[in-house]
Amino acid sequence: MAEYIEDIIISLINHVPVGARFMILSAIGFSIMGMFVKAAGQAGIPVLEIVAARSLISVVLSYLAVRRLGIPLLGHRRGLLLARGIIGFAALTCVYYALTRLPFAEATVLQYLHPMFTALIAIVFLNEHITRGTLACIAISFLGLLCIVQPDALFIRGSAAFDKLGILAAIAGAFGSGCAYVLVKKLSETEHPAVIVFYFPMVSLPATLPFIWNSFVVPEGITWLYLIGVGIFTQIGQVALTKGMQTETASRATSFSYLQVVFAAILGVLVFGEVPSLLTIIGALLIIMGSFVNVVWRTALK
Repeated sequence: MAEYIEDIIISLINHVPVGARFMILSAIGFSIMGMFVKAAGQAGIPVLEIVAARSLISVVLSYLAVRRLGIPLLGHRRGLLLARGIIGFAALTCVYYALTRLPFAEATVLQYLHPMFTALIAIVFLNEHITRGTLACIAISFLGLLCIVQPDALFIRGSAAFDKLGILAAIAGAFGSGCAYVLVKKLSETEHPAVIVFYFPMVSLPATLPFIWNSFVVPEGITWLYLIGVGIFTQIGQVALTKGMQTETASRATSFSYLQVVFAAILGVLVFGEVPSLLTIIGALLIIMGSFVNVVWRTALK
């Protein structure tokens, strides 16, 4: 019986495209990263200091990866690479701010409006044609997002539990992420994933230093592990994301990242004691269904 179940699981995995596997790994990595970001924020570490710590670890790991591969460190399309780094830094700052101000699952949900932004931007700048399968995935997943956030919280009506600036930061981070993902897709035509990943911390690290110079908080005890975890799992998420974008269209690849909402809800319960409501559970199931549509009905819905 166990072998039969194992064969079914292996068969299902083999039917998932390679790009989708990387995007799922990316969602897991970014979910754990978000958990550490929220924990560090609760420990009193300022947002830009968390960004700096993440960037320091990532720039070292990325530099070693590029050198090990023996490829040009600064890449070929340096203007676009620099733009990806700048936009990524701005989006990351907004996302981290939202994670420290909102409940974990809700902050993740709002940030994961970015597949819609990615799809729209990709139409203009990449001339991509979105399939009906991807559209169905986005529509079902967005319905799941609405269930989790709920209209009153989304439009900030009479709910003191949600911080207004946190919500706006999450949405701004989603738009910035959409722009960054389109740039990653464009750059993946000519640049190695390690180089694309390297530019992100190369830009964000020096950009944070002027802001934290006079407000630096020395981490204590387990807070050091939180910051190290932010850097390591961000790197996992970034590398998997870049590889996934190389093998899928921008709109299709990012639609899989909705799964991060589910992972965030689980971590919210286990780590922060944030018990999801019935609507949150329904929304999570819709998000899983959307990703299932995108994978299994790929041919049928075109």
